[in-house]
Amino acid sequence: MRMSISHDTRIIEQFTRWAASFAALPLHAEATSMAQTLAACDVSPGMRVLDVACGPGIVSCALAAQGADVTGLDLTPAMIDQARQLAAQRGLSVTFGCGNAFDLPFKEGGFDRVVTRYSFHHMQNPLDCLIEMARVCRPDGRLIVIDATPDPACQQGYDQAEKLRDPSHTSALTRAQLLDLGAKAGLVPILTHAYRLESRLNDQVAPEDRASLEALFTEDITSGTDRLGMGAFHADDGIGFFFPISIIVWRKNSA
Repeated sequence: MRMSISHDTRIIEQFTRWAASFAALPLHAEATSMAQTLAACDVSPGMRVLDVACGPGIVSCALAAQGADVTGLDLTPAMIDQARQLAAQRGLSVTFGCGNAFDLPFKEGGFDRVVTRYSFHHMQNPLDCLIEMARVCRPDGRLIVIDATPDPACQQGYDQAEKLRDPSHTSALTRAQLLDLGAKAGLVPILTHAYRLESRLNDQVAPEDRASLEALFTEDITSGTDRLGMGAFHADDGIGFFFPISIIVWRKNSA
């Protein structure tokens, strides 16, 4: 019998295993969603930006290409390796390092922008992470969280599918729950935007997990209920679905 492992260990195992393929997935650099991410961050040359749980550095590099002074932090060393490779390939200067999102190794108010993308659904206590992000953001700076936000009626089904696909998934917050985190952290909401990101099941799941997920998605398609909240459909290249994504931007109150 396998002994219980910590959640951080589960994340590191999952993303070490998927580091190269995760970095290469086209949807992570999809042009429209990336443009929306950059607009939400609203950086100008010389701004100090922290990318929390930066993964393979896709957002970090996009922000650095706009002239920002970017630091990317991630729990998984294999992801940091991918991020450094990407920055080198693009000729960009980005500081990457390993670290924990709940204990950021930076001084209070050291960044103009603090962003995280597609990470909160992996966190057991996302409020604690948001509070820590706010700590290292300067007064009147921006905090940007981008993540999957299922409809409340579909939250349970969405989490069921995602936990089958990714054992490091905890729960995807609804948009209202995510906004509530900001209120609890004392942040001022300034922008909310939603989009759907199309994907294919074959690109997102390990072969050994495919049968159970295909059965779950097929049942959802056949029922016509969209219980999973992912708009699943049959396509020529397999089962397609959509990630329901929200961008939330807050301002750190100067007080």
